[in-house]
Amino acid sequence: MKGAHVAIRGPLAAYASDAAHSRGRLYAEAPSPTRSEFQRDRDRIIHCTAFRRLAHKTQVFVPLDGDHFRTRLTHTIEVGQIARALARALLVDEDLAEAVALAHDLGHTPFGHAGEGALEACMAPYGGFDHNAQALRVVTLLERRYARYDGLDLTWETLEGIVKHNGPRLPGARDEHPFPHLEEPAAGATSCRPLSRYIAAFDATFALDLSTFASVEAQAAAQADDIAYIGHDIDDGLRAELFSLDDIARTPFIAGVLAHVRDEHPGLERPRVIHELVRRVITAFVEDAIGESLRRLARVSPASADEARRAGEAIVRLSPPMAEAERDIKAFLFANMYRHEKVLGVWERARDAISRLFPAFFERPELMPAEWAAQAVALEDADRAVVVADYIAGMTDRYALNEVKRVFGG
Repeated sequence: MKGAHVAIRGPLAAYASDAAHSRGRLYAEAPSPTRSEFQRDRDRIIHCTAFRRLAHKTQVFVPLDGDHFRTRLTHTIEVGQIARALARALLVDEDLAEAVALAHDLGHTPFGHAGEGALEACMAPYGGFDHNAQALRVVTLLERRYARYDGLDLTWETLEGIVKHNGPRLPGARDEHPFPHLEEPAAGATSCRPLSRYIAAFDATFALDLSTFASVEAQAAAQADDIAYIGHDIDDGLRAELFSLDDIARTPFIAGVLAHVRDEHPGLERPRVIHELVRRVITAFVEDAIGESLRRLARVSPASADEARRAGEAIVRLSPPMAEAERDIKAFLFANMYRHEKVLGVWERARDAISRLFPAFFERPELMPAEWAAQAVALEDADRAVVVADYIAGMTDRYALNEVKRVFGG
């Protein structure tokens, strides 16, 4: 399909979300004379406090390990770029795809998956912790910027995308746990967890049609997330020398890409080989996702955004061969990067920090800043735990480490 996906902006397809006919906001607002509703959402996300904090939150490496490894912010920007590319090729709204992409990690804890695993364990007796649900809490409750309401008052379509970008979310069903795990699943275990109470409660106030798939734009953001983290984790892992080019060439897809690079550029120095490898991997996955998604759209032939939601299957997907290549790469990264002793050592220390902070703040809310302590002190255990989790989840890596020093000394 070479040359079939020229990135030219034309009229949106019938199945695209229409910013002029959004399902609206929880708090109605007059239209902007200069921006579409989805552009306003994107801008509100970029300007919020939680977005800025992503600059100091771990992706895989704690930022103190080096200046050039990805953080949650650089990862998020890369996801937004790929989401726009997919949306443009599929003739859907780029601004909505970008807004969902930029918001998708707002609920992440400090210290990446290590921090999430620690906070999830602390919250297990109180309903659990889910970074997707936490992102919804951030944009609907925890950001306190506007005079009339808490949160960012995003459109229904953006909120739907944040909640459902990985698929339908049914009350009482179980939600897929994000890959990769810090902990390897036990034999025979399912990588699922209960649906968040907050999502169910919010849905009762502002129904998000949890039983359907999300928009094509939100699906593009979800696929962009997978593509981005595969590409940059290969890059970061190679640059950190957690594995070699020969090691990752054990995966057939990577071996083929590397062979092309070396045939075309014999004697190329290692840093340029890495860059050529990563850019070609990302390009191959993006082009495959476009081709496969266009084939699915042609088969399903949705006449509206709602018909695309009710298709009964995900529309933005990789082809079977590339999905297999993706699984191979993820399996390699899990074994050789996320389980590498250098990464696990940092993750253990990070997990220990959160595992110590949570019970300290839970038992003595006055240890938190005054505005947080005032919320937590008179609450029952389950509600107090949620306030403590909100406080910890919002921390940057550096802030969390400083809190450990402040609370425990040393």
